[in-house]
Amino acid sequence: MGITSAIMVPHPPLIIPEIGRGKENGIEKTIHAYDEAARQLAEHKPETIVLISPHQILYSDYFHISPGNGAKGDFGRFMAGQVKMEVSYDTEFVKELCALADERDIPAGTMGERDKSLDHGTMVPLYFINKYWKDYKLVRIGLSGMPLAMHYELGQCIKMVADKLGRNVAVIASGDLSHKLTEDGPYGYSKDGPEYGRRIMDVMERASFNELFDFSEYFLESAAECGHRSFVIMAGTLDERAVEARRLSYEGPFGVGYGVCTYEPEGKDSGRSFKKQFENILQERLAGQRKNEDAYVGLARKTIEEYITMGKTPDMPKELPEEMQKKQAGVFVSIKKDGRLRGCIGTIEAVQSSIAKEIVANAISAATRDPRFSPIKQAELPWLTISVDVLGDTEKISSTDELDVKRYGVIVTRGRRRGLLLPNLEGVDTVEEQLAIAKQKAGIGEDEPVEMERFEVVRHY
Repeated sequence: MGITSAIMVPHPPLIIPEIGRGKENGIEKTIHAYDEAARQLAEHKPETIVLISPHQILYSDYFHISPGNGAKGDFGRFMAGQVKMEVSYDTEFVKELCALADERDIPAGTMGERDKSLDHGTMVPLYFINKYWKDYKLVRIGLSGMPLAMHYELGQCIKMVADKLGRNVAVIASGDLSHKLTEDGPYGYSKDGPEYGRRIMDVMERASFNELFDFSEYFLESAAECGHRSFVIMAGTLDERAVEARRLSYEGPFGVGYGVCTYEPEGKDSGRSFKKQFENILQERLAGQRKNEDAYVGLARKTIEEYITMGKTPDMPKELPEEMQKKQAGVFVSIKKDGRLRGCIGTIEAVQSSIAKEIVANAISAATRDPRFSPIKQAELPWLTISVDVLGDTEKISSTDELDVKRYGVIVTRGRRRGLLLPNLEGVDTVEEQLAIAKQKAGIGEDEPVEMERFEVVRHY
């Protein structure tokens, strides 16, 4: 059988009458759409429902799949403890999915459960499903901080397990859209909030899942969405399948976006293998970037590749610009993968005898010693983008009026604690944000006074 239906739904607790106590009437369109989506899914009488929830246990580098035979939950934290549910897990499906993920080097499994009870991102969708169909077993999966392509690949694994077991499987992608639609909403307003709602609903109603990869991490964070990765996993479960997509509703009356779409898989369509398409486009883009890299970035890349593959520091190239060989300066080497930071280490002032040697030392550190990340693996090397910032002289300043996030980096100091943030970083749009992040990096409290310095950089791509 395989995947027979899929739905994209939100999970506002107030949609449950016992919680909303009348407020649910403010999202009446969503309620009607939810009922229609649940009925459509129930018509397929799925044996297994795979439910992807942003409020399941979340790790930065691991997909958590709920273990055991089942779980219970209630809406007690929303003052409606009388609304309860209990589910049985499809243990065979979970076992096969964990084995396949391990085979494909996807970090996913049943380890690390901290709370067995059902989360509201799971219970809200099941509240509607259970009106129309209860004879199913559940597979409950959380999200991760890993790249979108990895989420899509986990969805592909779900599809392959459904096919292998011959299960009639439905998929539920649970996720609200932006939480920043209005100034008077619970999370405030961002201009990217309404824009995310417009873009994601356009993509999902057309089932143009390749476009899910076009949403940058900074845009997703600015929009404060919670469901994008759920939607990407669901898209992976429909890999190489034509689908009939229906948009049932979108609204955001409480400052949070709620969208409902349904998907009916049809025949095979090899043209809808979107991870392959994304990787091909990315490879072409990265090849163009590497072709145009200057000597600074070229040296950083050569250093990282040789150190990771052979465990040694490369010989210094003979033909380097004179500035790199004879001048000294602080240098930061930044590494990204799939648009997400993968490592960044640097020096405020020169430590080595030349800029070239500073690049080599900091490139190795960024790739292998950044405490925020695991060391880069050889398989990741073709997917890395690298930039090198050469720092100019620092100058003390007395006021934030002397800062400009696009032009100047900032150094904050309080006693022995010192933090630095480079200029012109995506997602850092104000001086206040720049200072807050620099203080956070130094372990300085938000309200603690600091000494400030500014500097300019020459950024090499």
